[in-house]
Amino acid sequence: MAKEKKKFSFPSAYTVILLVLLLVMILTYFIPAGKYATLSYDMDKKEFVLTEPKGETSVEPGNQATLDKYGINTNLDKFKDGSVYKPVAIPNSYEELERENHGFFGAVKEFLNAPIQGLEESISVITFVLILGGIIGIINKTGAFAAGMNSLSKKLNGREKWLIILTMTLISIGGTTFGLAEETIAFYPILVPIFIAAGYDALVAIATIYLGSCIGTLGSTVNPFSIVIASNTAGVTFTDGMGLRLAMLIIGTLMCIAYTVRYAERVRKNPETSLIYDQKEMLEKKFLHSDTDAEIPVFDLRKKLMLIIFALGFVVMVYGVKELNWMFVEISSLFLLITFILALISGLNEKTFVGEFVTGASELLSVALVIALARGVTIIMENAMISDTLMYQLSNGVSSMKGPVFTTVLYFVYILLGFFIPSSSGLAVLSMPIMAPLADVVNVDRALVIDAYNWGQGIISFIAPTGLVLASLAMVEITFDKWVKFVMKLMIAIAIVSIILLAIGVYL
Repeated sequence: MAKEKKKFSFPSAYTVILLVLLLVMILTYFIPAGKYATLSYDMDKKEFVLTEPKGETSVEPGNQATLDKYGINTNLDKFKDGSVYKPVAIPNSYEELERENHGFFGAVKEFLNAPIQGLEESISVITFVLILGGIIGIINKTGAFAAGMNSLSKKLNGREKWLIILTMTLISIGGTTFGLAEETIAFYPILVPIFIAAGYDALVAIATIYLGSCIGTLGSTVNPFSIVIASNTAGVTFTDGMGLRLAMLIIGTLMCIAYTVRYAERVRKNPETSLIYDQKEMLEKKFLHSDTDAEIPVFDLRKKLMLIIFALGFVVMVYGVKELNWMFVEISSLFLLITFILALISGLNEKTFVGEFVTGASELLSVALVIALARGVTIIMENAMISDTLMYQLSNGVSSMKGPVFTTVLYFVYILLGFFIPSSSGLAVLSMPIMAPLADVVNVDRALVIDAYNWGQGIISFIAPTGLVLASLAMVEITFDKWVKFVMKLMIAIAIVSIILLAIGVYL
């Protein structure tokens, strides 16, 4: 009897990130360490702090002459009002540095330390995720989700695709205006069950939420964490090139909606066409929390009130992030308050309430660990000092190119940089003082450099393991390979549109 051939199973999100971490560690042995000198503004003392590549610091006058002296084409007011709040790289200051060789055991120690440091530095995000999981556990216990989904499914009968269109549009607007990204993790526990109940698969929910966020931030128009800080650092106003950015936002959002709706309707009509059909039964059991023969709870006033309070939490969260500059500490505090309110109206006794909260939090522990591991990759790169080296070598490579060739190659440069530097504001303050002056040399608008930066790092965020994609996939237990298979054609199409718009911008 012949042995049954084992079917390949794609590794989990944890293994994917650990492999990326290992790859980055190997790259540190081939990419030299180096840093640019940086200039940061001390708002209390009203002076600049110059940090040399080797770490020595000195003080410079807090005036425009200092910026001019170091070739930073940014208005002093942008530092004073906090628009540019991170240390800015000084052009032509890159210096290759000696990296201490810790040997094999030192490398192993660094590899093992990175996830722990990642956990420590991501604790505010992880706290939010665990509190959210606890709330979801409580609401599921009361049957509020099941009753609410049953009611919504009846109302959406025949109009399910509008749920995709409206949700993705709203999230895209949040991305383009204030960088809605990490906060979308909160939407999965609510929307995944609704999409599954409507006849779609969990991949549609991921696409609607994650693609909406990605295309919104890619097509940023007034996002202070990307377009505004990049424009300020490049020495131009963020309204320069706004027409091209609006075109990218509208075209990109429509492409994402059409692509997702087309797949979703195909799955609704024929579930076997789903890329995750083999997980259908498991995901329905996990997210619908009920057997097909089980009685659906009555959608009474108590359940409606719980869902309304939960939903209002997201409205307050969006307002707080956009208008009050909330970070995850404030967001976690908000949802902790919601937990206390639900304790009063859920009808559960104290022991049951606490037990369900802990159980719900434990179900999202996997997501928290993915977030910590992803942050560990960034820590390895920071410790190895290779980000600035990549910036230096790539900027030298693109400096001799002209016209559309310049914008196209620069776009791919930012795709690569976006993989290694997932922070939009961090990439802006590192790259703009170096890249923006190249636009003057090749006679193109500096706004195109900003577009190449935003669209390049935006498109790689669709699949970059160093970003949010693996944490999002972990929310619904979908493997990375299935997501890549789903999204790759769309990525290529959006990349082509980006390159064409950049070329058009050269001649405008």
